[in-house]
Amino acid sequence: MMHDLSAIQTSFQEATAGIVSLQTLESVRIAYLGRKGALAAVFDALKNLPPDERREAGEKANALRREIEQALAEKKSVLERTEHESILKKEWLDVTRPGVKPLRGHLHPLTKITRDIVAIFSSMGFAVAEGPEAETEHYNFDALNIPADHPARDMWDTFWLQSSQKEITNHKLQIPNKSQKSNPKSRKLLLRTHTSPVQIRYMETHQPPIRIIVPGRVYRYEATDASHDVQFMQVEGLMADTNVSVANFKAVIQMFLSRLFHTQIEIRLRPSYFPFTEPSFEVDISCTYCRQKGCSICKQSGWLELMGAGMVHPRVFKAAGWNPKNIAGFAFGVGIDRLALMKYKIPDIRLFRSGDLRFLKQF
Repeated sequence: MMHDLSAIQTSFQEATAGIVSLQTLESVRIAYLGRKGALAAVFDALKNLPPDERREAGEKANALRREIEQALAEKKSVLERTEHESILKKEWLDVTRPGVKPLRGHLHPLTKITRDIVAIFSSMGFAVAEGPEAETEHYNFDALNIPADHPARDMWDTFWLQSSQKEITNHKLQIPNKSQKSNPKSRKLLLRTHTSPVQIRYMETHQPPIRIIVPGRVYRYEATDASHDVQFMQVEGLMADTNVSVANFKAVIQMFLSRLFHTQIEIRLRPSYFPFTEPSFEVDISCTYCRQKGCSICKQSGWLELMGAGMVHPRVFKAAGWNPKNIAGFAFGVGIDRLALMKYKIPDIRLFRSGDLRFLKQF
């Protein structure tokens, strides 16, 4: 028995001499102190010895067990300290080194230019009005002097929605009773093709004088290319009072564009046609690329077509419940996407909704 204890002690000393990891140390502990380890076999054999030898051998075995436990504890402490120091060396942090700046989001170019537009018009006394993107036929067409059989409806490629009268009520889209009785089709829902319906809604709940702009998304069912998309941003404006003229419109728009592009912008008006204005005109601006020197963008003319506008048609005022004999006003509409293309020199409208970070990070 004593020979066995001496052999175990010598074997343990040799085993611990080459330990370099906590995993190996645990294997050695199990080999000597485990339930099936070397010392367990010794303690099992004690019951077969005479009482005198059993007492002496038991004391020796317990002493060897305490010696092994202490040696293992000391070795574990050394290995843990070494491993901790190794981790610190690998994960060493220089607290004097400048930190890494986290990536931050920023405004989309359309959001940025929309805020600029709102700020400019707000400084000129215009309020901002909003309305639903799912509109009724009445507000989108009928109230704007575009009846169902009018050829002007072909100008707007429309997304029509299937909806019941109950769903219209749930959407809180109020329809005048007269329109419901005279033209059942006016209850049909669609995705608005322009933000002009908001002008009608605003006039129904306000009295002149008014000055508003209406920015928002609009939808057209048309093929996409570098300058057209099925969804785009638009801003429309309306100013109505007892004495409003084209001269007022020209002054407001020229001031707006000059402040938006941070340079003096010249404008010219060309006769045109829109069902909701009379007279109507197209608005051209001096080319922002070549400053009217002539370039491929303006086709050497020095002018760029930008927006449609005109004096509000009396039938539009009448549809909103106003007396057209006492009121005059101008209205205009321009694509915010188009303004952004010109302001930021962007070649393709589809980039705005592409989700390409290489493009968006430039703003």
